[in-house]
Amino acid sequence: MKDITDIKSKEGESINNLVRKLEKCGFQGTNLFQAVETIKKMKSEGTIIFLAFTANMMASGLRGILTDLVEKGYVDAVITTGGSIDHDIIRSYKTYKLGKFNEDDVQLHKKGINRIGNIQIPNSRYMFLEKKMKTYYKLMQKQKNVFTPTELNKLIGENLPTGSFLRACSDKKIPVFSPGMVDSAVGMHLFFFRQDNKQFIMDTAEDLQQLADIIFTAKKTSGIILGGGISKHHVIGANLLRGGLDYAVYITTAQEYDGSLSGAAPKEAKSWGKIREKGGTVTVYGDATLILPIINSCI
Repeated sequence: MKDITDIKSKEGESINNLVRKLEKCGFQGTNLFQAVETIKKMKSEGTIIFLAFTANMMASGLRGILTDLVEKGYVDAVITTGGSIDHDIIRSYKTYKLGKFNEDDVQLHKKGINRIGNIQIPNSRYMFLEKKMKTYYKLMQKQKNVFTPTELNKLIGENLPTGSFLRACSDKKIPVFSPGMVDSAVGMHLFFFRQDNKQFIMDTAEDLQQLADIIFTAKKTSGIILGGGISKHHVIGANLLRGGLDYAVYITTAQEYDGSLSGAAPKEAKSWGKIREKGGTVTVYGDATLILPIINSCI
């Protein structure tokens, strides 16, 4: 067992040096150090790395870090929610506003402003998205009437400007899976588009074949999993088919006492075979907007 060591920082010290000192700090400091080391192992051992995250993160400035991970080669496949697609499209052209957590939400509603924590999104942004989605669906329809979420996300990425998350994934030929895509503004506009185009169908199940192909051909798989819900489970659930992930790093604020999937620790996933019994795992408890930028600076 190692001794706990006091942290002494120096003026101008790099984040890399500071995180190395956290190894013997204890609590989440130690877990943060271990997360960095585990992600380095994922990369050095040539594992197929799944990046999973929820839509709120794409609405924040963390969008830039997520894009950076793709561009640096730390992502082989993405699993996220439909809301992430909403935010990436809108923020490729329009800005969101920084507000406060304790806003008067009734007044915001009267002003046509939607709130995500301390981030504000005017209704005009979603009106802009409606026009964009009509264009994307027409482009998709010219190619085929039955399509998958990954095919739609690829098409969108090809038509977004450089700097967007989906464009980076498209350029790197990284599939973006969205198993719950209809639960988003993108999904709502699909509903509207289908009123006059009933033969236009999103086949979510077909994406399972592409996901299975990635998993079955991989020598090792790993996951960087931010938050919970469907994004988290689609990674670990799919990897059950091959005996589980070899490595997993969770960054979360959820707790396991209520039995939720979002709060479930990696050891629970091992009971299902979603992570290998000897799989290397780390959980860092904290807001991903704090944790992930630090990790990204150290890998």
